[in-house]
Amino acid sequence: MNLPAARADGFLKVEGIVKHFDAAVAVDDVSLSVNKGEIFALLGSSGCGKSTLLRMLAGFEKPTAGTVMLDGIDIATFPPYERPINMMFQSYALFPHLSVWDNIAFGLKREGLPKAEISERVEEMLRLVQLTAFAKRKPHQLSGGQQQRVALARSLAKRPQLLLLDEPLGALDKKLREQTQFELVNIIESVGVTCVMVTHDQEEAMSMASRIAVMSEGRVLQVGTPREIYEHPNCRFVADFIGQANLFDGVLSLDEPDRCEITTPEGVIHVGHGISGTPGMALAVAVRPEKIHIAKSRPDVLYNLFTGTVREIAYFGSYSTFVVEMPSGKMVKVTEGNTARQDLSHITWNDAVFFWWSDSAAVTLTS
Repeated sequence: MNLPAARADGFLKVEGIVKHFDAAVAVDDVSLSVNKGEIFALLGSSGCGKSTLLRMLAGFEKPTAGTVMLDGIDIATFPPYERPINMMFQSYALFPHLSVWDNIAFGLKREGLPKAEISERVEEMLRLVQLTAFAKRKPHQLSGGQQQRVALARSLAKRPQLLLLDEPLGALDKKLREQTQFELVNIIESVGVTCVMVTHDQEEAMSMASRIAVMSEGRVLQVGTPREIYEHPNCRFVADFIGQANLFDGVLSLDEPDRCEITTPEGVIHVGHGISGTPGMALAVAVRPEKIHIAKSRPDVLYNLFTGTVREIAYFGSYSTFVVEMPSGKMVKVTEGNTARQDLSHITWNDAVFFWWSDSAAVTLTS
């Protein structure tokens, strides 16, 4: 299949995909659209259905129902070897007895390409992942990050129309994973291949993907850019799963076009926009810890001002987290950036504090 240059939006379309394993529903009526050249992440906790969905894209699992359209062609019934798709596994699955060069060349040799073309593509991939000097080494002679790049080079060598990544950085330690995220994105973007990746690591998804689909119990709850998902979660699960959020449960007590109020056991929360809701309806309010201010003296603010006692303090280098117990017993997390070398806040354990946020900082959630 030759990719038409004009096709961009909806290059990969998944419509109504369902997967049953006996009585269990692993993927429940999922529809997604991935654009050409996009890095798209399926994000969720273990057992949410994201890996099963990825395996259906690869052809390793057959959908119970639904279609998988790639460049306008339904490939849902195609076997894996007939799909212009390559998948890179978390374990990398490199052949230990083969050199880096031969690992990259393996799939090309299986396709029966001419030797000259195989050599040209392998050398191109080695340059792309900056491993030309390691071509003769065996996988065990490489670092984890280098093995990951070999696996990526092997996946890209066949020039797939769609690249699938299953927990691509899961085998690396935290520091190396952070270093490799941007490197991997740069390589994928330089090739221009469309990519769908599966991860349970929200930081990985936020730093690598142009858009994210958050999954839970086989369903897609929200699709959006990292900023949209973080700043405007559409439900309680997404707000709590992506980053950290303080959730306040209450009822709608005022709803005007430019503002609303939610009455909670902790007090009235003011939000700087209306929601067109029904008075008395149950709502949750989500406030990110970094959007909350904290001080020992009372600030000159009118709304969203609360009091509490500091129960925990954690220092993370670039920021500190305070856990504040409110009079109701509710625990609230507040984070402050450490912009100075000296601690100027003088807030310590068991201090009585005030904390507050602006009316634009909160998000209202109906579910």
